[in-house]
Formats: sequence, C-alpha cells, structure tokens
Amino acid sequence: MGVDLGDLSVKHTISLQSLSGKIIALDAYNVLYQFLASIRQEDGTPLMDFKGNITAHLSGLFYRSCKLIEGGIRPVYVFDGKPNVLKQKTQFQRSEIKKRAEEKWKDALEHGKYEDAKRYAQGTSRLTGEMVEESKLLLSAMGIPHIQAPSDGEAQAALMVKKGIAHATGSQDYDALLFGSPVLVRNLSITGRRKVPRQNRYLIVEPEQIELKETLSSLELDQAQLIMLGILIGTDFNDGVKGVGPKTALKIVKSSKTIPELISYVKEKYEYDFDNPPEDVLEIFLNPPYNEPEPLKWSEINSDEVQKLLVDKHDFSADRLSSSIESLSKITKERSAQSKLDKWF
Repeated sequence: MGVDLGDLSVKHTISLQSLSGKIIALDAYNVLYQFLASIRQEDGTPLMDFKGNITAHLSGLFYRSCKLIEGGIRPVYVFDGKPNVLKQKTQFQRSEIKKRAEEKWKDALEHGKYEDAKRYAQGTSRLTGEMVEESKLLLSAMGIPHIQAPSDGEAQAALMVKKGIAHATGSQDYDALLFGSPVLVRNLSITGRRKVPRQNRYLIVEPEQIELKETLSSLELDQAQLIMLGILIGTDFNDGVKGVGPKTALKIVKSSKTIPELISYVKEKYEYDFDNPPEDVLEIFLNPPYNEPEPLKWSEINSDEVQKLLVDKHDFSADRLSSSIESLSKITKERSAQSKLDKWF
C-alpha cells in the first residue's frame, strides 16, 4: 500500500546500466508481493509446483536478481521484522481486501471472465513464513546478502542509504521518502514489456529515480512536513483524511506547519479526528528501529544449492535454469577474483 506521493515527487527515468556498480537495498516484502501478484496463469492461478506449492516468488526472485546482477547492480534484500503496533489496523484492512478480491476472482472464473479473474487474483496474494524463509535460502545460495530488519524493511533500507551503505532504496512504495531515504528507485522488479490491463496494447516499464532533496525543494517542504503530508493522505500507520488528496494535503501543510496546527485545522475544516496520534506516526518515520548490518558480502553462486531448492524441491526446469546459473556463476567468479585482487593491492 504505502503513501501516495506519485503526483508530487520529482521522477527521472533511468536505465539499469546507470546503476551498475551501485548497491541497491531492496524492500524484500515489496518485491516478493509484486512477483506473487504478477506471475500468474491467464485465469489468475499463481505459478505452482507439481505438489501445489506456490513458487511465483522464487521464480521472480531468481530471474530478476540474475538480471540485476548481470546489469552490474549489487542487490541486498531487506526483510520486514515485527510490525509496529500502529500497523495492525492496516494489516486487518489488507486482509479484508484480499478476502473480497478472492470472492470477485471466483465469481469472474464462474462466468468465464478470465481477464477480470486475473486482475482480481492479483489482489489475493499472501506471503507466508515458509515463503520468506525459502526466499532467504535462495538468496544465500545465489551469493546475495539479505538483512533482517527489526521492524519495517523499507525503514531499514532507507537508513542504510542515509548512512552511505547503499546507493538507493529499491521499492514501489514511496514510504522510503518519508523514512528519509536520499534516493528511491522504483520499477526495478517490473522493468520491461508489460500489458496494459483491459487493453490490447503493451508499454515499456523503465526504472525511475527519485531524489528526496530535489522533491522536498520542488514542494518547498522539509522532511517533517513531508511526513505530515503523508499523514493527511494516509500511511500504513494511520488513515488519511477523507476528501484530502496529495495536492490538497500539500496546501494544508504549507499553512499548518506543526502537528498541533495540523490537528486543529483538520478538526475544524473536516470535523475529523485522527485514528492514531499524528505525533506517534511522525516519530515512527523520523526515528524508526534500525539494526546496523554486518559488512555486505556478495559471493559465488552455489549452483548445487540453487538446483536443490528450485529443481529438486519445486520442479523448476533444469534446462531453463542452467543458462542463468552459468551466466551468474561466471559473473560472481569474476567479481570474487577481482575482489581478492583488490585486497592484495
């Protein structure tokens, strides 16, 4: 979900090649949910092995990570930890949305409306603990580092960028900007040719980069005001004010520059009381929990472990995997050799 800053942020279309050599801290849950939603059959059924286990997240994670590494990018995946108590309502709402989507999916299938069925099915995706653990196993086998965040993975990634550990946060959500990530890169996991829903045409999705400093300057806001803007629209930690979109929210925070002023204005203008204290939400974004990670290391791919998980356990095609494994093995061996050479000198 996340906060909707799409119309207000300053975006720049970039290429994967422009990120070559850079470390990108990817919001793992965000990426995995995208794969679970998009990698489906024509009727919306998710990609599964012969035993009925969903494997879309593993397929997407493997092939997309290979593409990033082949492009010279050094990905590190950051996984969510324990959610903040203020996020419980959002999680319940998402669960209810999934239930309604499942009902619509089944109804569309019964009436033979397969395009609608696939669209509704995308909203039913669930990421289980087992899926998360297998994703971590796959990354380890591929030689890609992953980090366990204490709470929000996007917050951990944003702070890693602020501390200079990574170049950018990789996520579709704009929350990274509220968490203070100096750079946000979107569309990394969906770059390429994509069909336009309910239309017989395709478009090319390219990565886009958003720099926090540039966006704040264009909006004439500081970081706290940007968070206040998000609070008005709605975040994972609070409901937004009904009838207030991004542009209206921008006008409000420019006239109500403190939390008390914001609360007073919303109460008088919209007769609205925030479900969660805005002061608490502001604090979550300004000072989120953070774990200092160990030094990041990318190692050679363990092809045997990759095949054991994907081919032996989940029925992936060994022939299809072989070329990607061979390519990734060559790249990681070259990098490992170069790293050893650099250390020697």
